[in-house]
Amino acid sequence: MAVLSTMIDRQTFYEQRAACRARESGRFYNRLLWKHYAFLIPPGRRVLELGCGLGDLLAAVKPARGVGVDFSPAMVALARQRHPELEFLTADAAKFTASEKFDYILLSDLVNDLQDVQAVFEQLHSAAQPRTRLVVNFFNNLWRPLLHAAERLGLKAPTLLQNWLSADDVKNLLHLAGWEVIKTEAKILWPVRLPLLDWICNRWLAPLMPSFCLTVVIVARPKPQPAARPQYRCSVVIPARNESGNIEDAVRRTPEMGAGTEIIFVEGHSKDDTWEEIQRVAAKYPQRTIKVLKQKSRGKGGAVREAFAAATGDLLFILDADLTMPPEELPKFYEAAHSGTAEFVNGVRLVYPMENQAMQFLNMVANKIFGLTFSWLLGQRIKDTLCGTKVLFREDYEAIARNRAYFGEFDPFGDFDLLFGAAKLNLRMADLPIRYRARTYGQTNIHRWSHGWLLLRMVIFAARRLKFIS
Repeated sequence: MAVLSTMIDRQTFYEQRAACRARESGRFYNRLLWKHYAFLIPPGRRVLELGCGLGDLLAAVKPARGVGVDFSPAMVALARQRHPELEFLTADAAKFTASEKFDYILLSDLVNDLQDVQAVFEQLHSAAQPRTRLVVNFFNNLWRPLLHAAERLGLKAPTLLQNWLSADDVKNLLHLAGWEVIKTEAKILWPVRLPLLDWICNRWLAPLMPSFCLTVVIVARPKPQPAARPQYRCSVVIPARNESGNIEDAVRRTPEMGAGTEIIFVEGHSKDDTWEEIQRVAAKYPQRTIKVLKQKSRGKGGAVREAFAAATGDLLFILDADLTMPPEELPKFYEAAHSGTAEFVNGVRLVYPMENQAMQFLNMVANKIFGLTFSWLLGQRIKDTLCGTKVLFREDYEAIARNRAYFGEFDPFGDFDLLFGAAKLNLRMADLPIRYRARTYGQTNIHRWSHGWLLLRMVIFAARRLKFIS
């Protein structure tokens, strides 16, 4: 009875507050939230929001289909007036059962107000499919006294007794409810409009001072469930420049995986006989599905994009033609994707011992530094950004390509185009350790100082596009 009474009290409270929400919803804090959610969620997706209020955040993400749920009939009536293109339902979040599946589920500033957070997280599985993303934001405990003061001064909308949950509390509740956290970030250091100061605080200082930010944002996905999954067709892309001595071994040592494996060679303006060797090897192994492309663009990034455009597989692999990543290890990458453990699998050379001369000491130090930097940038652990072997689903690559304008075609390596794009799409990334071998033929195409400078420029560029955003 006490729980029912509390629910009625809360519903009555928000019914009475509905008339004030139109004025309050336009506050600077809310507009910052709308902008960040629009950054996280690509337009044109199927989106469900629980605790939608007036529906302004739901409208801000520009869904192809948007459904908002709120337990206040007065709020829902106002939301329908403001956003007639969206659908709004009156229901209690703890009891709501969806009749359809969504790409994104949003809970903005709702977990602070729920009677049983875990039960709501569990109930959300009714609206989720394996690739659904749940986006939750909630207040940082550090701001509790400031928010109470702001409420007394009329600078913040009044609330009833709140849950004050830490990020670890919410992560644990998600874990108990069958969700896997993909990334966590903190936003909004200055929630009040004050020209120049709010821009400096929210764009430049907030990424450097996450512990002091007002709101915590968590992106999660349903935990992969053991189930019979279809076997995927595979496309292994091998960019090759001055790698004549490795071509036949690349074919011999690349295993057949899943429902079949095609090998796509992209010859990139070689000075040796790599092009002729690729053609010879393709003719020698007619039992293998081998495609041969002559690169039109420049750089490994261009080669990868041209090959992916020609690929027919469900899973796309990149294998460096120097074979320092043994092709025999590719089935591990396949299994990580096939099992649902990851949607983007990144090879890591920095775990197991390396053969002598496989990587010079300064290169290893730089790789470790860049790994730490990019883990911070991407919001997920990436230990080795420059390992050439990366695996992702073709449908995800096509989404990255469609959204490439956000970053531009700036990446001559191809690694960062994929990493940044995957982070922007909230894909679950996983590092997969490999045993890195020394070259047996040819010389590296990496130039330590010029490429190192280019990497530093890309770090700065990515920071401005992924972290330092207002």
